[in-house]
Amino acid sequence: MKRFIKYVPLIVLFTTLSAMTLPQGPVEIPLWANGAPGSEGKTGTEKVRIAEGGDHIISNINNPSITPYLPAADKATGAAVIIAPGGGHTELWIDHEGYNVAHWLQQHGVAAFVLKYRLAREANSTYKVEVHALGDMQRAIRLVKSRAKQWNIDTASVGVMGFSAGGEVAALAAMRFDKPVYNSGDEIDREGCRPAFQALIYPGNSKSFEVSKNSPPVFIACGYNDRPDISEGMATLYLQYKKYNIPAELHIYSNVGHGFGLREKNTGEVARWPATFRSWLDDRGFLKKKI
Repeated sequence: MKRFIKYVPLIVLFTTLSAMTLPQGPVEIPLWANGAPGSEGKTGTEKVRIAEGGDHIISNINNPSITPYLPAADKATGAAVIIAPGGGHTELWIDHEGYNVAHWLQQHGVAAFVLKYRLAREANSTYKVEVHALGDMQRAIRLVKSRAKQWNIDTASVGVMGFSAGGEVAALAAMRFDKPVYNSGDEIDREGCRPAFQALIYPGNSKSFEVSKNSPPVFIACGYNDRPDISEGMATLYLQYKKYNIPAELHIYSNVGHGFGLREKNTGEVARWPATFRSWLDDRGFLKKKI
């Protein structure tokens, strides 16, 4: 008994030191410290459900946020990507269309930020895609730019990526950067919200996309077996960018449909789309740190 008591302080000390030295995981950062405009009075807590395959699915988002995945300083390229997962604007499939992608980019020198945006088509939602979801993405771009020096990021290399419904949010940010939804006048909103590039991964509602001569360069990826508005629509979208001489790259992967994202079980060429995207960033000059 005396021996046990004698070693308790050492055990406590070891546990304390271990807790102090263990690496901490990414921590969410609210887009607005005092609550998001348009979410006033909404006190419902965020919901998480686990799909059969283990995916975490988020809903009831009233406090939009970003979760940063920052590369080591000696590996940082200066590029950053804000990632909007999909889920039909009713929920967010945040693993294979969010955290997995962000972790991969982090390991390859690109800062990544997983966006939790407000959901316009969730039951009883008062939110709108072109107001609240778009406003959340615009605010995320501004927030990342406002901390560019702290996070080792080049403000001229901050882009957006979206999957399915999140692809629509990313595309809207690339279309309406000259019309910010919110202008609170704080330090963050003094930053511009134009993304330097966009990555649209099987985006939804593409028929509403508007391409102009000021559109950012675009990387597009989808599956051959996806529904026609995507599997065929992405070819049409590519031609619109070509018409305006906007740098564009299109990948349609055979033998896959909707929602492939980034999963361990992905095989073949589609499993390499993140590396293809990174090569595209390099080709476009976004991986040459200028900070």
